[in-house]
Amino acid sequence: MYAIFIAGTAGSGKTTLTAALKPWYENKGNHTITVNLDPGALSLPYVADVDIRNYLTLEKTMEEYELGPNGALIMAADLMAAKLEEIQDDIDSYNADYAILDTPGQIELFAYRASGPYIIKNLRCDGKAVIFLFDSALVSSAVNLVSTALLATSVQLRLDCPQVPVLSKKDLTGGQWKQILRWFSDTNALTDALSKESAATVYLLSRGILSALAKTGFSHTVIPVSSVTSEGLVELSASLSRMLSGGEEAED
Repeated sequence: MYAIFIAGTAGSGKTTLTAALKPWYENKGNHTITVNLDPGALSLPYVADVDIRNYLTLEKTMEEYELGPNGALIMAADLMAAKLEEIQDDIDSYNADYAILDTPGQIELFAYRASGPYIIKNLRCDGKAVIFLFDSALVSSAVNLVSTALLATSVQLRLDCPQVPVLSKKDLTGGQWKQILRWFSDTNALTDALSKESAATVYLLSRGILSALAKTGFSHTVIPVSSVTSEGLVELSASLSRMLSGGEEAED
């Protein structure tokens, strides 16, 4: 079984992509399950085959520990690691080819608390990868692109797992996604855009961050995807196959 974790900033389209990937892989003949790891989720656009809310919910955490919503979110994130064996047993019971794991809406609760790295490190599977979503509406600004790229790099460092960068919500940007792709592949073009939209102090900081990111391989291919129209899923699944299994699809 291959594990695919979906991560990204709040509102970047994690649950929507999770909902789109399951039928995509199923239509290719791969038994695929969805796993919800967000104990605070009120509703989902898919039926979770494995759901952390069966063991842990935000509401129950608030009641049991007498916490407000923010404190309960942090506590619930920390408690997730203790549920890993039960989650693992649920996942294993499906004998699936792929598990699509939808991480909490607030990326910091998964990547920067101890439970997220623990779950990724200790989940038993044949291979694992993280899809990091760059919200096209957010990164249409050059400064926002640099700051989100810095976040993606930090998340990869924390989770210590191969990462596929995806530009989400392609269908909502008109032609803006083409400019964003150019910025990803051409740091000179991105630097020029930073100089035009930023004050001097912000420009210097953004340029310094971009220079550091470029040394770690910032200029890479990001995959534009629409979960609504399924555009980009061919390229995304191919990239995941290369990363997970050297280009081979999971076998039944």
